[in-house]
Amino acid sequence: MTILLSDPRVSAVPLHDDGEPLVALPALLHSACPGSAPLVRPGLRDRLLEAAAELPTGVLLHVVEGHRPVADQQRIIAAYSAQLRAARPGIGPDELHHLTSRYVAPLAVAPHVAGAAVDLTLVDTDGTQLDLGCPLDATPEQSRGRCYFAAADISREARVHRTLLARALAGAGLVNYPTEWWHWSFGDRYWALTTGAPHALYGPTEARVAA
Repeated sequence: MTILLSDPRVSAVPLHDDGEPLVALPALLHSACPGSAPLVRPGLRDRLLEAAAELPTGVLLHVVEGHRPVADQQRIIAAYSAQLRAARPGIGPDELHHLTSRYVAPLAVAPHVAGAAVDLTLVDTDGTQLDLGCPLDATPEQSRGRCYFAAADISREARVHRTLLARALAGAGLVNYPTEWWHWSFGDRYWALTTGAPHALYGPTEARVAA
């Protein structure tokens, strides 16, 4: 059974933040303009570099987003919650919280806010995204469930690419959020719960970048 970020077991994981400041990802992991590289904790950066080195020639990781400010997380939660309320009149607060967490994490446990998660995909050497079954950031409704990592209704090529992505990232110590094939994290509460770590390494942080 899929564990969602709204599960009380996630928020119950102890947090011992080691205080690592955010760092900018090196250019080989993204194509952002200079000065706007995604920010993550150093432990995550190092594991992404390790994963990138395991990919076959001609296939590259492309990180779209890393650290997310609290205000941005709150806006995404509010916008998606509003979509769900419009589609499901009369939905109760508990069900709304549960369904919202399939796509965006509750603020207290949000891996992006901790600098502990990235949204990424695979590209070729020309920067063209490979087929992974549905667009990155598609909601469960927009993708008809194809955003789930284990979705059955995707092409054989997309399944091969998802398997390739998972092998590299999981091999480097990252964990996937099963409702989003593109979301991978290290050091956050969800990572700790799913790997059996005694505590999370990273909690919410502001954008203080290491020199």
